[in-house]
Amino acid sequence: MTSPNPSQQASPALGWLLLLPALVGTAISLLLPTIRTILLGFESGRIAGPSQFVGLGNYAGILGDDVFWRALGFTLSLAVVPLLVAVVVGPSLALALDRAGGPLRRTGRVVLSLAIVTFSPVGVAAAWLWGLRSGATGVVTLAEGLRDQATAPVTLGLIIAATTFGLVCALAVMAFLPVLRGGTVTAAMLVVAGLVTLAMIAAALQTFSMGLALLAGGPERSAQTLATLQYDYAFRLFKPGLGASLATIVGVLLGLLGLVATVLVVATNLRISLIPRSGPTDGPNFRSESTSGQKAPYQAPVYGQGGDRPEGGHGQALGSGAAQRAAQSRARGASVAGRVIGAVALALVTLVAVVWAWPWLSALFAGGEAPGAGPRTQVNTWVPAVVGALVSVGVAYLAALGIGGLRPLGRRSEWLLLLFGPWLFVGTGPLSVADWQTVTDMGLIDTFIAIFPPFLVSVPALLLLTLLCKGLSERAGGDFLGGVVLPSLPMAGILAGAVALTNAQEVLWPLLTAHDPGLATAPVALLNRLSDLRAAAPDPGVTTPLAMVLVALLALVAAQLLYLDRLAVTAGKGSRSQTPAA
Repeated sequence: MTSPNPSQQASPALGWLLLLPALVGTAISLLLPTIRTILLGFESGRIAGPSQFVGLGNYAGILGDDVFWRALGFTLSLAVVPLLVAVVVGPSLALALDRAGGPLRRTGRVVLSLAIVTFSPVGVAAAWLWGLRSGATGVVTLAEGLRDQATAPVTLGLIIAATTFGLVCALAVMAFLPVLRGGTVTAAMLVVAGLVTLAMIAAALQTFSMGLALLAGGPERSAQTLATLQYDYAFRLFKPGLGASLATIVGVLLGLLGLVATVLVVATNLRISLIPRSGPTDGPNFRSESTSGQKAPYQAPVYGQGGDRPEGGHGQALGSGAAQRAAQSRARGASVAGRVIGAVALALVTLVAVVWAWPWLSALFAGGEAPGAGPRTQVNTWVPAVVGALVSVGVAYLAALGIGGLRPLGRRSEWLLLLFGPWLFVGTGPLSVADWQTVTDMGLIDTFIAIFPPFLVSVPALLLLTLLCKGLSERAGGDFLGGVVLPSLPMAGILAGAVALTNAQEVLWPLLTAHDPGLATAPVALLNRLSDLRAAAPDPGVTTPLAMVLVALLALVAAQLLYLDRLAVTAGKGSRSQTPAA
């Protein structure tokens, strides 16, 4: 590796400048709403009415109520099956695909991408509610259990576990595959498994859309989640103080989970790197990641054309020609079994996912009214979603370049992530009471601007991009533009697309800020139709229009094959940034 030109080097001081927009965005859209939520929790009163200070009275009322503890227990129970899928099925399938070789691994990535781009909580709930109609048959009849207060909790948990199987498995495989292509498999696997566990618990604590949609008009109290309980307190009973108190309790739990995850990432020196494309050889080679004449801190694998997993040991140079030929011979002998196991594992997971997704798939072709299919509703859905994603991920990307690429604090730069850690897993729910009050005070309710996502920074994107920029900077030799910015830019685009898809399926925020039917997003329009018992069965496909699904699928498949399949995750000691410790 040759030394970069001085013009290519960037000062660490620029890192602070790139970090500034994220700090401002976090203060405006995360810190201030958090403070306001805490303060609202000390007040008692009704919406748009006078309030009085009650101290810890709201908290005493919530913690002393059995409703809260039942909701907490039920909410946590929703994480059990998805967590097992994420930490058992996901890594097992990732290992099988990794051992099966490049072609099958990439096939698995493409197949699993379908589960990501087609998932819609409200759309899935609408499909399962078809099971309440007379004459329904098959798996969808499981929804009959939602009618009975005694069976509603178990039924809701089973439906959520079944409908999220494909999505959770796909995301888990995407998380664990890069670990298997890194140089510290055991350590990185444990770290990623810990992060996945924390993320699954955080997601369960904020379960809202499917619970609200599936139990609309049903025995909600018997299957209440913390998120729906907060919604009831603040926006159905019109007691924002109680809602804010519950939001604060949930926010504290999420903040602790986020801080633990951030410390875990930084303390284990987790990083993401990009496997370089090698020449037209079939077998793997290894090369030093050091400059000429210097001892390499470790040996990084370079994959042959197709990006197959190296047969030699990670971090070791290949031995003699005879040993190399013997290793390749063993790899060829095992590759047949590996391909068979990988193909069978992928087929089994796909079959299970299709079976549990069948109510949604069959409902797509069963007809029904299509609320939200008009162009105005789709504009309401996708314009705020895309713009919000570009802003939040764009700000996060700048900060990641500053922290991970320019490293203003040297080897301690990643500890700057602690500034954002409390909000790593926080969605719109815990801050919804304060954000709604702010939008109301500004007179923006029932305006188009109100349905835009309230967050200016995507903290999960910031964390992932920082780890990538860190891994790239360790091998960039000071070439910030060519070695960090350009290789990481596709990842920023991929994360922006992921955030846009997530924003488009958001229910709570547009439900709170837009009461005008003309401003309803597709998920909200579908949810409103589900709550109207006199309306005909709606089409669950309105939240995933074919055109958007095709665009998202093509983009994701291209990203999987051209970029995501080249990622490698490592942990522990490795090459360090050349910047001195501050």
